[in-house]
Amino acid sequence: MPRELVTIECTEARKEGKPPSRYITTRNKKTQTEKVEKMKYNRFLRRHTLHREIK
Repeated sequence: MPRELVTIECTEARKEGKPPSRYITTRNKKTQTEKVEKMKYNRFLRRHTLHREIK
């Protein structure tokens, strides 16, 4: 299967001492070889922040 599940985590929450928000999304590993980065809502910080793929 070319699509795989990836977990993305907030990059700003740990700096501010809050729990990180996490989302699960998919990516096509044949066409998108770099890590996924998306702007998503963090409910603990109450704003949209950059979420980056984690292992």
